[in-house]
Amino acid sequence: MSRPSAELASGWGRALVFAYGVFAVAATGRSVLQIGTDFDRAPLAYSLSLLAAVVYLVATTSLLLGGVTGWRVAGIAVGIELVGVLSVGALSYVATDLFPDRTVWSHFGQGYGFVPLVLPFAGLAWLRHTRP
Repeated sequence: MSRPSAELASGWGRALVFAYGVFAVAATGRSVLQIGTDFDRAPLAYSLSLLAAVVYLVATTSLLLGGVTGWRVAGIAVGIELVGVLSVGALSYVATDLFPDRTVWSHFGQGYGFVPLVLPFAGLAWLRHTRP
């Protein structure tokens, strides 16, 4: 098993992994609650929110595992995250009936201070910086 890179031990690397971890927990909690209590209200929105949670969990875990495989998996997860936040963000403005409640990616992460929009760009920049 490979070890996390030394760059994750402090500074921006630690902040990035912390942010991904926070979003993994927040998106998981919110999506599970929404799916468990009101799934019929917005099944697409809540399912996409659960997808976001899984993507954040995979990105966090991969960044922590490190190594070439961890770097590659994190790159795929962050790429999916970027496509997700951009497409769901745009769709939530165009098809408002599909997104009656806020989710982590709806309105480009407005309910989370637009951090979900910025996070994949930061993640991709970090992955480029730490390329094995």
